[in-house]
Amino acid sequence: MNGSVRIGRVLGVPLLVHWTVPLLVLLFGYSLGSQTLPLWLPGMSNATYTVAGLLGALLLVGSLLAHEAAHAFIARRKDIPVQDVTLWALGGMTRMGRPRTAGAAFLVAVGGPLTSLVVGAAALGAGVGLDALFGWSVPAAVLVWLAWVNVLLGVFNLLPAAPLDGGRVVQSVIWWRTGDRDRAERAAARSGQVLGFLLIAGGWVALLRGSFGGLWLMVIGFFVLIVAGAERRQAGMTAALHGVRASDAMSSPVETCPDWLTVERCVDDVAMRARHSVLPLTDFEGRPSGLVDLSRFAGIPAPQRKTVRVRDVATPLSQCTTCAPEDLLEGVLEGARPSRSGIRILVIDGTLLVGVVTARDIARLVQRHSLRGTKGVSNNGPDNDPDNDPDDG
Repeated sequence: MNGSVRIGRVLGVPLLVHWTVPLLVLLFGYSLGSQTLPLWLPGMSNATYTVAGLLGALLLVGSLLAHEAAHAFIARRKDIPVQDVTLWALGGMTRMGRPRTAGAAFLVAVGGPLTSLVVGAAALGAGVGLDALFGWSVPAAVLVWLAWVNVLLGVFNLLPAAPLDGGRVVQSVIWWRTGDRDRAERAAARSGQVLGFLLIAGGWVALLRGSFGGLWLMVIGFFVLIVAGAERRQAGMTAALHGVRASDAMSSPVETCPDWLTVERCVDDVAMRARHSVLPLTDFEGRPSGLVDLSRFAGIPAPQRKTVRVRDVATPLSQCTTCAPEDLLEGVLEGARPSRSGIRILVIDGTLLVGVVTARDIARLVQRHSLRGTKGVSNNGPDNDPDNDPDDG
């Protein structure tokens, strides 16, 4: 979701809009104004079709927001933390924590599709009413179109395959019946991969037959396939991290950099021998004060490196993901702050930095879990392993 811009809040949750949303408005506005409305209501002016098409597309975006807001509302009622809601070209996405029970997972999952169906029914009723009572044919046609799209959206989302809401429903049911959450997540992800392949194949056949809509199906299929594959890997990672503490996974000792150094001195004295692509920073008293991605130095002109302090281009500690050595890694990851540079967790014991957890450390744990076929790992973390690879990828 890189490229999203925060525009406000919905139900107290940050609302982001991806740069593809204007493309979605233009695409559906053009389709509605140049094809659907002229077919349903011939003889209107081009201006009428254009304005009605754009208004219909904006109403569609609003209904997508209602769909995601329903997920967020139910999640918060069930004490599930919600990070944000993002609207983008293929609909919306609500980032939240993991539900604690199968019942909560079920309610969160069905909330979105049911909202779309309710919006569809309300739009259909309003459209029929406007046409019957006032003879407003154009607004009525836009609302009927909106109703049809929302019903289609609700039904499609109920398909039993992750990452669609129907896949979440199946996942919650399997979780409730078996008591095995990891198995339920893997099953839903596999069904999502199958659905993705079917959508791609169906879209390809439609495209060969001259239907441009087949391309849209293929795009959706690729998205479902990719996200389902990621969720399947996520399920495997979650199983590998059961009972694992941060101290079991962290790389230690950690190369640190005083935050008052200039960028030039940091590069010459510290960065060149660092094992990771990020450097934890310490203040005058030796306490952790932040984290700097070494790639940021490349964008600083050479003359400025003599005066710019490392802390001026770093992420302050308040915005970093931190934890204690005894904290369970699974819970830490669930509440981790998003970062474009990947997973970076500072492990702090009191006021001392004792280690850092990166994506490579976690990948190593998952690999060991798959080799051992167990539900956990020993307390010998990566730092105790003779073949520990310091590169965090």
